[in-house]
Amino acid sequence: MQDFKGRTAVVTGAASGIGRALAERFGSAGMRVVLADVEEAPLREAEESLLERGVETIAVRTDVRKLESIEELHARAIEAFGKVHVLCNNAGVGSGGLTWQTANTDWEWVLGVNLWGVINGVRSFLPGMLEHGEEGHIVNTASMAGMVAGPFMGPYNVSKFGVVAFSETLFHELKLTGAKIGVSVLCPGWVNTRIGDSSRNRPEELPAAPLVPSEGGPQMQDVMRNLLASGMPPAELAEIVLRSVEERRFYILTHPDMKDAIRARFDAILEERDPGSTGFM
Repeated sequence: MQDFKGRTAVVTGAASGIGRALAERFGSAGMRVVLADVEEAPLREAEESLLERGVETIAVRTDVRKLESIEELHARAIEAFGKVHVLCNNAGVGSGGLTWQTANTDWEWVLGVNLWGVINGVRSFLPGMLEHGEEGHIVNTASMAGMVAGPFMGPYNVSKFGVVAFSETLFHELKLTGAKIGVSVLCPGWVNTRIGDSSRNRPEELPAAPLVPSEGGPQMQDVMRNLLASGMPPAELAEIVLRSVEERRFYILTHPDMKDAIRARFDAILEERDPGSTGFM
C-alpha cells in the first residue's frame, strides 16, 4: 500500500504505547484515524492530541473482547469516514505465572483481548475493506512471544502464537482470492509501553487470582517492567510498521538481535530436540 493521504486507519489499543504511536504515525502520513481503546480518559486525551495536530480523528471506546463492541467501532468508522483502508488490531494485555497455577480468569482475559480482539477485528472490518475494492492493509500485533515461548507467560504466549497462526492463514486466503488487502503480523521484542500495568484495564467480571509464592510475585513484575522501560520507543516501532505496510511485508520483526532465538527454535523442531533458551528473558 503506497497511498496513505486521505485514507482511513483504525487502531485498537490506541490510547497508549504502540497503538498511540501507530495512530500518530498514520496521522502524520495524512490518514484519517479512528482511535479505539477501553481506557476512556487516555483515549480522549489521545483524540485531543491528534486533533491539535490537524489530524481528522474520532475516538470510540471499545472492548475488543466483544464482537458487538467491535461492530459498533466499525459502524462509527464508516459513519465518520466512509471507508477503512488500514486496520491495526493492536490491543493487548499480559498476565503471568506458572501455567498450572494460572487462573481461568487470566486465560479468558488475555485470550479475549489478544486473540479474540484480532479475530473480531478481522470479522467486522475485512468484508467492507474487500467490498470497497481499494488497496488496504491489516496489521495484527503479535509479539516475539508468538515466535518463541518463554516461561511464566502461558496465556500471553498462547494468545500471540494464535495471532501469528491466524495472520498466516489470512495471508494465504487473501492471496488465493486475489484481494487487494495486504496483511502483516507484528512481532516486536521489548517496547517501552505500559503492558506490564495492563491490569489497570482488567474487567470486573474477570478478577485476578492471588499470586502464589512460586509465581515470583512482585519480583517477576519488577523484572518485566525494567525490561519494558529499556525497550524500543513506540515511535520508532511505528515507523517500521508504516514502511512495512508500504512494502506489503508480512513478518515485521522489529528486533533483529532476537532472530537467533527464532532460528534456534526452528532448528530444535526440525532436529526433534527439546526447546532451548528463548533468548529474550
